[in-house]
Amino acid sequence: MRLPPPDRVVSWHTGYTREHWTTVADHLLEAVAPYAVPGFAQIRLPGRQSASGVDSDGLEGYARTFLLAAFRGRSDLLERYAEGLANGTDPASPYAWPALTDNSQQIVEAASIAIALHETGMFADLDPGVRERVVEWLGGITGTRVWPCNWVLFKAVIQQFLANVGAPHDPAEIREALDQVDGWYVGDGWYTDGAGQNYDYYCGWAMHLYTLWWARMAGAPDQVYRDRLRLFLTGYRHLFGGDGAPVHQGRSLTYRFAAAAPLWLGALFDATPLSPGTTRRMASGVLRYFVERGAVSPQGLLTLGWHGPFLPVTQSYSGPASPYWASKAFIGLLLPADHPVWTVPEETAPVEEADHVVALPAPGWLLHSTRHDGIVRLLNHGSDHNPPPPAPAGDDPHYSKLAYSTHAAPEAGEDGWTKNVDNHLAVIAPDGTATRRRRIERIGVTDRFAASRYTDGEVTVETAAVARGPFEIRVHRVTAPAGHTVRDGGYAVPAGGPVSTITPLHGWRRTGVSTALASNAYGPDAATPYVEGDHPGGVALYASLVMLGGDPADTAVDARVDGERVTITFPDGELVEVRLGDRPSYLRRGPAGDVVTWEAG
Repeated sequence: MRLPPPDRVVSWHTGYTREHWTTVADHLLEAVAPYAVPGFAQIRLPGRQSASGVDSDGLEGYARTFLLAAFRGRSDLLERYAEGLANGTDPASPYAWPALTDNSQQIVEAASIAIALHETGMFADLDPGVRERVVEWLGGITGTRVWPCNWVLFKAVIQQFLANVGAPHDPAEIREALDQVDGWYVGDGWYTDGAGQNYDYYCGWAMHLYTLWWARMAGAPDQVYRDRLRLFLTGYRHLFGGDGAPVHQGRSLTYRFAAAAPLWLGALFDATPLSPGTTRRMASGVLRYFVERGAVSPQGLLTLGWHGPFLPVTQSYSGPASPYWASKAFIGLLLPADHPVWTVPEETAPVEEADHVVALPAPGWLLHSTRHDGIVRLLNHGSDHNPPPPAPAGDDPHYSKLAYSTHAAPEAGEDGWTKNVDNHLAVIAPDGTATRRRRIERIGVTDRFAASRYTDGEVTVETAAVARGPFEIRVHRVTAPAGHTVRDGGYAVPAGGPVSTITPLHGWRRTGVSTALASNAYGPDAATPYVEGDHPGGVALYASLVMLGGDPADTAVDARVDGERVTITFPDGELVEVRLGDRPSYLRRGPAGDVVTWEAG
């Protein structure tokens, strides 16, 4: 892909301008064209099929790139998709689209088609027979069941499109979907993606996007949704590293630069705390990050992976065209070329301004970032992607870890996930069986503190985290039988990555390094430092200092244990006290004497 020369005047940091965005969009759209079936109803890309089958995957290739073409707005490209509409909705076509059936992947793609038709206005220009078939196919949404998560919003936008073109539709289904989403709103701009603790990028690229797009399509009041997005972006802006990398957490990470969609969404709907220059700097940083690291193959295709191909970041629903959900990153192209978001000089991203510690109680996260290396770290004490009890809980490397980052990924391949060393406090029985962190029970998130617990069999692990600069101090209160081993792992980092260390502060007896085969999205040779200790039985306390980036020699932290209380003193005199157990509490006394306290209610 040949990009325009960087513009270091208006885009002093990324070099990217609107022309770079249109160039990438054009390249992606032209590259998929050779994989279209005759009549352009499906785009069948090479790669592993999804669980939905080849026809659904082909529809996905059509729908997701149609959305990109709609944002790009080139009439010559849209003509291809008009031909695809005529053939995909023709039952006599060998490439006719599968019907919208209960919980089918086609529902997801139908929503993209509905939005693309709305934004282009091309529905009115279709032949009457084609319009009738499109309406009939989309109309299959009425009465169809969808998964109780962001999928309910697919129904809302499809029904709204039908309403807009005067087709049969069900207003009650729209209202029901929006009411369900309101029930998942937990405050501070955050939605859980269905019942449970489901916090990840879907909050931005699905929950916020589709609620606002429904309002845009319906011409309905949108102030509530705009206010929520503005609140969301206040915290979300801290999830991006200095190089543009999003924090590597959650499912569907193969959508890559779709993480930039909420940034543009805020500008499009005038619902952002970010200046136009910061919006473009951050969004362009995300796009450039992936373009420069092999996300686009030599054939011009987006592959299933993170930088390049890496299947462990995918799910069973991921097919060859799934990565084109990244089309949502191009929402900014709906803003005209003379909009300030495209014309004003880039401004700094939050990670470039200063070191930050940001408490996000809604998702149960504590973020800490460092300006000098642009690294963001996410301490996870609230998102496990499990249904509420009494449903059984599973564990997933993209949700169950204690920490995630912009510059490191969890060991998600089979070997690494089986060992489960990185960013996990494991209690290991004499027979070698190790505990897993499945259901996260929240304790609290405030200031520079976050804490949670998990239980696995007869073992209970309570973990408190205190963030400062590149440091995370972990305090673990472990209840277990005698004869078990306790292990705490740091970040898994490949050769050439940032320094990853874990320093024993209390209770540990041994240190080591674990490696795993083909398990990490950042490189095949990632290594994880860890500490180990012996459990005496009953309750025991352990403390460690975890660092990603920074200077390994700068770990002069004193930790003292007095009963259930752990006192941490930093070189500048700042003091932190943490207590877990029956009455969890936190106190921080700064060098100037300022005091922050918290106690569980």
